[in-house]
Amino acid sequence: MMRIAVLVSGNGSNLQALLDAGLSGEIVGVMSNKADAYALQRAQHANIASVIIEHKAYPDRESFDQVMQQQLLDWQVDLVILAGFMRILSPKFVAQWQGRMLNIHPSLLPAYKGMHTHQRVLHSGERYHGCTVHFVTAELDAGQAIAQAVLEIKPHDTAQSLAQRVHQMEHFIYPQAVEWVCRGDIQFIDQQVHYRGQVLTHPIQFAALH
Repeated sequence: MMRIAVLVSGNGSNLQALLDAGLSGEIVGVMSNKADAYALQRAQHANIASVIIEHKAYPDRESFDQVMQQQLLDWQVDLVILAGFMRILSPKFVAQWQGRMLNIHPSLLPAYKGMHTHQRVLHSGERYHGCTVHFVTAELDAGQAIAQAVLEIKPHDTAQSLAQRVHQMEHFIYPQAVEWVCRGDIQFIDQQVHYRGQVLTHPIQFAALH
């Protein structure tokens, strides 16, 4: 059984979606860089080990990442899931988890990397928006995408309504992508992502039903 750690900074709604999904892997630990992250309470309610490693307590990103790395090793983790973890990770840390660390981003990557995606999409006049599960690389939001949820932007959508609609899709596709990795349907081999034995050239797409 694959051992999973989830890194969080805030509310933890994606963590909750993973907990509720009945994954074939086991979430063995939740790590936060913020002591007041509600996600820590979610972990406590689920009887999952949690730890707070505050980045402000360390002189630089590398030393902070080193402490996180040791904790992951102590938990004997196979897969790292970023769920609203608001820290940029050092290249060394990312390299140690290449092909074993996932993130979800609120846009249809490679479009709209970075922050404030919903507002930027509205300003652009795009017709479609969504979210992307991808492997993490040292370059921000640039790792190969596994899955995307696509929704049509409605005329009355605001940044807030789009964020809410995208969030609902995140809660669906993130557990699905994690389960694929747990079951071995998705594998990272020789710098390439494979889905059920075939090289994955495009992310698997899901359409919003509303």
